[in-house]
Amino acid sequence: MVEVIGVRYRSAGHIYYFSPGKTQFSYGDYVLVESQQAKYMAQVAIPNKEMAEEDVPDELKPVLHLASEKEVQQHEDNIKEAKEALIIAKQKIHQHQLAMKLVDVEYTFDRSKMVFQFTADGRIDFRELVKDLAGAFRTRIELRQIGVRDEAKILGGIGPCGRQLCCSTFLGDFVPVSIKMAKDQGLSLNPTKISGLCGRLMCCLKYENDEYEAAKRELPDYGTEVMTPDGKGRVVGLNLMSRVLKVRLVGKEVPVEYDAEEIEKVVKAGGKHVHG
Repeated sequence: MVEVIGVRYRSAGHIYYFSPGKTQFSYGDYVLVESQQAKYMAQVAIPNKEMAEEDVPDELKPVLHLASEKEVQQHEDNIKEAKEALIIAKQKIHQHQLAMKLVDVEYTFDRSKMVFQFTADGRIDFRELVKDLAGAFRTRIELRQIGVRDEAKILGGIGPCGRQLCCSTFLGDFVPVSIKMAKDQGLSLNPTKISGLCGRLMCCLKYENDEYEAAKRELPDYGTEVMTPDGKGRVVGLNLMSRVLKVRLVGKEVPVEYDAEEIEKVVKAGGKHVHG
């Protein structure tokens, strides 16, 4: 087992693991770490804990130290100046007539590098822009193209549910979401109903997906012949979360609803199987 702490460089960002050495850190502490040959300010998201060696990154770097009040102030000044740099950079992008949307600018803690994150429909030749930015800010420049989901995570906003976006408040990493999840949950397949602000499928489709998949495995599917307390019938409707089946009985036109347990008891008593 290896002792580690997990840190984030930004709110709701990906968690990276570092070695705490002999220091005991607390949730929310600001620490200085080194990554990609630059110093970064990070915040502790997971205090000291033991992890299996196979789950730890191959190169586990040590935390440099707990940030002082002066260093935290410098970090806040970097954030403020990065916002000002964002305005200047947007003007330069307009001057170069580049089809790109600048989303965010951030300094490394030691100001050895500025990272500009942008979205674009295709590849952008920004070599001249990089030279211009390097001349304006007198530091190393990195332009990083991101996707629309990352853009929503950085900018934030209000989702269709009326709450702040999950990705910008607590989701550290994006999870794969598919249209099958919406189908399994009986949701409208209208893109405007199941898409988030980013235009992609809503992340929350994943939250209850495991429960829906488990219910689908346990309950008879549409068209399956079952035995009910009122006789044989065929499943014509399913409410997976409530575990209620709508069954059209033999010789009847109007379907009848039954609890899954009610049907299972009758089926078991008759020595038959729910699934045909």
